[in-house]
Amino acid sequence: MKSPPFDYCKPDSLDEVFSLLAQHGDDARILAGGQTLMATLNMRLSEPALLIDITGLQALRGIRVQGDRLYIGALTTHTDIEGSAVVAQHAPLLAQAAPHIAHRAIRNSGTWGGSIAYGDPAAEWPCCLCALDGMVHLQGPGGARQVSATDFFQDLYTTALEPGELVVGADVPLASAADWVGFDELARRHGDYAVAGLAVAARFARTQLQRVNLSFLGIGPIPLRARRTEALLAGKTLDAATIEIAVASLRAELDPLPDLTHHAGTKRHLATVLARRLLQAAHASRSAIELT
Repeated sequence: MKSPPFDYCKPDSLDEVFSLLAQHGDDARILAGGQTLMATLNMRLSEPALLIDITGLQALRGIRVQGDRLYIGALTTHTDIEGSAVVAQHAPLLAQAAPHIAHRAIRNSGTWGGSIAYGDPAAEWPCCLCALDGMVHLQGPGGARQVSATDFFQDLYTTALEPGELVVGADVPLASAADWVGFDELARRHGDYAVAGLAVAARFARTQLQRVNLSFLGIGPIPLRARRTEALLAGKTLDAATIEIAVASLRAELDPLPDLTHHAGTKRHLATVLARRLLQAAHASRSAIELT
């Protein structure tokens, strides 16, 4: 199919973007990487009167350390994140997750901010942001504000963005030597939407878990943090017995939504497979550190 007709503009500043959004309201759409928008246009699931291309706004690009946080601008591509030595050092969870995103052509064009703003529950960046207790940076005509990732994603493709606002970036805490992170997902083929995925961000005192964040993708309308299981694990020594306790807790806690090809029981099982796999990897990693 072909997209419906629309007007196009490429503003030189955020102020111009906000002016256009105020003028056109719901008839305008923002174009960043375009990996979702162009598909919805061609399928006529989206029919804007105006397309606002923000790719010329250099202020929305870049990866930088700001105090004890790593900030990534909204127009930074998935490939930029995947290849960044700064990300690998300070936010290794993002470096692990990036290769799971679609295919190289998509990663070359798709953007960090676009993925966050769209809020796809099967997407990797929203899941990782929630695991890392990240903050989403928003800006609109009324000024700038920050929203925690766990509050930003509210329902299926529904976020805390107010009318006229843009996602301008997001930040995560800098990783420390006490942190362990892991990411994995299960899909029918590489690049397909994941049936289930899991991002783990843990902090250790030797082999004892001080805290662990378990963020699942693909099993609910938003990235799902397993709060009950996280609380159960906090303060415990991570060993084989503790891992099985966590898996049993997740079976009771998780209530996945089925999709067209997988029922809830399948998704629950796959989520616990991922949890066992990643927690075992965390245990092996911390045990190796203890032996050195």
